[in-house]
Amino acid sequence: VQLQASGGGLVQPGGSLRLSCAASGFTLDHSNLGWFRQAPGKAREGVSCISSSDNTTYYKDSVKDRFTISRDNAKNTVYLQIDSLKPEDTAVYYCATLKVVVGQPCANYYGWEYWGKGTQVTVSS
Repeated sequence: VQLQASGGGLVQPGGSLRLSCAASGFTLDHSNLGWFRQAPGKAREGVSCISSSDNTTYYKDSVKDRFTISRDNAKNTVYLQIDSLKPEDTAVYYCATLKVVVGQPCANYYGWEYWGKGTQVTVSS
């Protein structure tokens, strides 16, 4: 069972990236999936999640209108499209499957099951 985040890189401010979170050993279509990030010297923070039941999405206020989370069940992958990148988006990005009470939005998760290795996003001119 494994999650693997990829797609990070060095990009100029205003640029875009699409991060991928691929699962192996299990299927993501029944999972609530969250993206987190951790910048140097800062605590890890959740930035977005997508629910398993109806694909309802959640975004941290500072990334709304710039981040888009989606899933492709055929590819067993969840994506995070990041547009209009800012230097403050620089961080290691991780994906994780979330524990959520049935019927609750993914943002109300109470724990996680699997974490993927992160992918570095650096925004700099």
